[in-house]
Amino acid sequence: QVQLVESGGGSVQAGGSLRLSCAASRYDSSVNCMGWFRQAPGKEREWVASIYTVYGSTYYADSVKGRFTISQDNAKKTMYLQMNSLKPEDTAMYSCAAAVGVVVGSPRNPAWYNSWGQGTQVTVSS
Repeated sequence: QVQLVESGGGSVQAGGSLRLSCAASRYDSSVNCMGWFRQAPGKEREWVASIYTVYGSTYYADSVKGRFTISQDNAKKTMYLQMNSLKPEDTAMYSCAAAVGVVVGSPRNPAWYNSWGQGTQVTVSS
């Protein structure tokens, strides 16, 4: 397991930007994949983006493709989510997750992730 702490959430107007951070207690080769998920009130959890930590390959949900960028800084043991052109429908609690010691099938499936952060709230007003 790995401990994850998110930060960077807040309130912005539509069209604005935020950068979320996910600090991990460790970021070694056993952390195969990390991802961002979000959940709005009354809605199911939604996958946002993932990054395979060794090769740096990235994947995005269609709803955020072209607006959000996932990245990592291995030395800082931190994953980021740069969110641009934010929309009111992006309002949600954003959580980061890590798949530790497992070979991930589909990165969009939350079942692969066995470590989760507490989340950080993002609110986008129109």
